[in-house]
Amino acid sequence: MIFDTHAHYDDEAFDEDRPELLGRLQEAGVGAVMNVAASLESCRSTLKLAEAYDWIYGAMGVHPSETGELDQEGLQWIKEQCGHPRVKAVGEIGLDYYWEEPAHDIQKKWFEAQMDLARQVKLPLIIHSRDAAKDTLDMMKAAKAGEIGGVVHCFSYTREMAREYLDMGFFLGIGGVLTFNNARKLKEVVEYIPLESIVLETDCPYLTPVPNRGKRNSSLELPYVVEAVSRLKGVDPETVMKATWENGKKLYRL
Repeated sequence: MIFDTHAHYDDEAFDEDRPELLGRLQEAGVGAVMNVAASLESCRSTLKLAEAYDWIYGAMGVHPSETGELDQEGLQWIKEQCGHPRVKAVGEIGLDYYWEEPAHDIQKKWFEAQMDLARQVKLPLIIHSRDAAKDTLDMMKAAKAGEIGGVVHCFSYTREMAREYLDMGFFLGIGGVLTFNNARKLKEVVEYIPLESIVLETDCPYLTPVPNRGKRNSSLELPYVVEAVSRLKGVDPETVMKATWENGKKLYRL
């Protein structure tokens, strides 16, 4: 079975055929999905999905690019939702400097606050970090995030940075980018890190693997990622699926 540890099935890209697509996943060998919120609105839609399907779980949090909407009332509401039995993580949270907004100080404020929330509710972190390698790591170390645990979603940094996160006990989320021709750095990371530290993810509807790059992504595309990991690690695909399934369960404490 395959565990998609990071998906966005509440995204509007799935509005036309969501029930039909989700109905196909288990038949295709996808045994579990973590649907990850990115805003207060998607926290609500994620909860609905997790309540409707017993193999979909939810993560509550506000993506750094959406932190301009956050206030203490919103943070308290997220904390309350974290008591829901289908909620298994806080995320996705972190820093994203690609678009340069909201301001870095606003992103940092709510990243720190949401890490503290995860500590309070005793749930693992789902970390988003884009073009913010040093600040993300520095803030996580300051917050002693290794004591909380979690995953660095869509890992995109160097081997040296991967080592820092592994030393903190974090998993690294690997998805469709691994199949891209220009993903040399990520391929080096996957060769370097132990299979026990890898979890599979789609980030769907985004980051569809080759040969379907550019089309809408879904968990049905994960076998392409399995094959890529298999080649790089020198093991058969079944070994990759079994290991990453167990890793996903360990990550989200299922």
